[in-house]
Amino acid sequence: MIKMEKKEEKVDFDVKITSAVEEKSGELTRKEAFWVFGYGSLCWNPGFEFQQSVTGYVKGFSRRFWQGNTTHRGTDSKPGRVATLIEDKEGITWGKAFLIAAEDKAALPYLSTRECQLGGYRIYTVNFHPKPVFLPSTSHSSIDINHNSIDSKKDALLYIAVPENRHWLGAAPLPDIAKQILECRGSAGSNVEYLLKLADFMREEIPEALDEHLFSLERLVKIFAADMKICLKTLMGDVEKAEESKPEAKAVVPSFQFASRIPDKKLRCVNM
Repeated sequence: MIKMEKKEEKVDFDVKITSAVEEKSGELTRKEAFWVFGYGSLCWNPGFEFQQSVTGYVKGFSRRFWQGNTTHRGTDSKPGRVATLIEDKEGITWGKAFLIAAEDKAALPYLSTRECQLGGYRIYTVNFHPKPVFLPSTSHSSIDINHNSIDSKKDALLYIAVPENRHWLGAAPLPDIAKQILECRGSAGSNVEYLLKLADFMREEIPEALDEHLFSLERLVKIFAADMKICLKTLMGDVEKAEESKPEAKAVVPSFQFASRIPDKKLRCVNM
């Protein structure tokens, strides 16, 4: 039996989001390159072309698996749970921002379909803070992997699900959320894959970051999977990939190369 000492916090959802400015998806046009910040599957599966990606964070929000999903990670009868953001004055949410070219006409319609029409999210503009990587020669700017200077703060588009959307599931005890994630699957794969890949991203890209909600769910899912004898590699799709990468078995053909080395013997007739 798993006891969770910390209860899921209560949030006043009558208060509108004030840490970001809402945008209308149909009116979004960009005359210059713009940033999109992802904190869920966009971190490891953006699905669109981009000029640059930068790991960083947004302030005033915390990540929660309170949004339902009936397409990519669940179905109508068994909705999965995916990440959204709730306002939290002391919160910091880490993720990845992508720079999209102004002439790119495919990214925003793709994101509108994926996040808004199918996912139930709304579009906001928020301040994004790149993860600082200071070099000895600089004191006030960070440097990306291509050695380009990155401003300390920039505007970015952000997709947030709010309680008014049709897929909203809301808060629940963490063990219940973990069990729901373990049971659900959609067109993009298992709900477990979504959770574990996001946790892996956080560990690999921002090992110093804290996300109690995310890592508690990861831990519970692994415990429940072990208790139920569920193979997580199967849910992650690793088994199929392993089978595909196996070399093709070749039939063994008997070889007579050594038999040819045996010297010929002459037979003699012996009178008995």
